[in-house]
Amino acid sequence: MYNAKAYSTPAATAPLAPATVQRREPGPLDVQIQILYCGICHTDVHIVRNEWHGTTYPCVPGHEILGRVVKVGAHVKKFKVGELAAVGCMVDSCRACENCRDGFEQFCIAGSTFTYNAPDKKSGGLTYGGYSESVVVDEAFVLRVPPNLDPAATAPLLCAGITTYSPLRRYEVGPGRKVGVVGLGGLGHMAVKLARAFGTHVVVFTTSPGKTADALRLGAHEVVLSKDADAMAKHLNSFHFILDTVAAKHDINAYLTLLRRDGVLTQVGVPAEPLDVQVFNLITNRRSFTGSLISGIAETQEMLDFCGRHNITSDIELIPIQKINEAYERLVKNDVKYRFVIDMATLK
Repeated sequence: MYNAKAYSTPAATAPLAPATVQRREPGPLDVQIQILYCGICHTDVHIVRNEWHGTTYPCVPGHEILGRVVKVGAHVKKFKVGELAAVGCMVDSCRACENCRDGFEQFCIAGSTFTYNAPDKKSGGLTYGGYSESVVVDEAFVLRVPPNLDPAATAPLLCAGITTYSPLRRYEVGPGRKVGVVGLGGLGHMAVKLARAFGTHVVVFTTSPGKTADALRLGAHEVVLSKDADAMAKHLNSFHFILDTVAAKHDINAYLTLLRRDGVLTQVGVPAEPLDVQVFNLITNRRSFTGSLISGIAETQEMLDFCGRHNITSDIELIPIQKINEAYERLVKNDVKYRFVIDMATLK
């Protein structure tokens, strides 16, 4: 084991503060990464503050990790010292169940090992995330980084990117398809960029008139103010696919009615309260309401490669780690365009 500097919290009501955590030494199949940048996901806030009930303390958050390889195990084949590498929301799974074999490690029947706040089968302790100077991960869960992309702005792709890419890919959006994106935040702005790169006609739904110009800049063809009933009515029965990124309670039926026959609405935002679905809106036009959770390692690598080809990164605000608690407060107020990323060099 070795000591690594980090920021952690000892309790739900305590701020994040400097700490030291123990990391395992790299084994034969492990990659040790010096963390350069780590994105801040809203999930970090939920878990740090125990809003989802199940946090184990001390907690070191962070699952949008990008860094440089500093050590590799004797049997590592994918990475060399000095290369850029990335780690997302998972660092292990059973690799033997049906879901793992099919490339859906996030749905591992035995339970995925998430990047932080999860039992670490290899060390016997707890996994600690990317708000740290380094991390050790099995090479099977480490990802290659396209060299043409800005490293800091690439970090959020490890969660926000794959969370939106996977359902767009699954439901085969592309030319000739009309795609809606509900909400323009950390997830929504990535959905707009990716959907546009897939060649779709992209429509953004927002409650904020002030976001219209930004939505168009990011790649939307149209912007609809969802509180405007007349504007919404113009799009009834017309969408092939809608991706809902909103994490607050809202009227999901207003969007279900916009789907055409066999249209699909996929929810990736996680509201704290249940959403009320009118079943008649599903029966009509044989619509589907689905959910999606990140994706497996193979598709995450596919997403990074796609972003490399299309020069897609996240719009970020780079911060020193000393401003992490301030960033959490701003994130809760949606005061960021569109993803905070920590410059881990400031940890030193």
